Amino acid sequence: MTYLKDIAKIIRSKNAGPFEVTMDIIFQNEEDYRRVLDSGVINRELVSKLYHIDPGKIITLSSFDAARAIKITLPRPRKQGSIGETDMHAAQQHVPLMLIELP
Repeated sequence: MTYLKDIAKIIRSKNAGPFEVTMDIIFQNEEDYRRVLDSGVINRELVSKLYHIDPGKIITLSSFDAARAIKITLPRPRKQGSIGETDMHAAQQHVPLMLIELP
């Protein structure tokens, strides 16, 4: 079994303002990037399942060939810094992506 964390060079999440979180998946080489992209495994349905949101609420799910990267932007479950918000810098939100199983 191969997981995304085993072939992606960088999987990170970060603050994208008080209402959004953005995540980047960046690959070392074209082969690994194409393997994941062509598999179609990272899609709106999977992201919505991992992050418990409606697929229509995903703000961005796109690929950038020049950077060998996939970008995902989601609405924050709670406004940044509000009561009950648990990750002010959105630094831990990428973790569910790490265990995506690849074909």
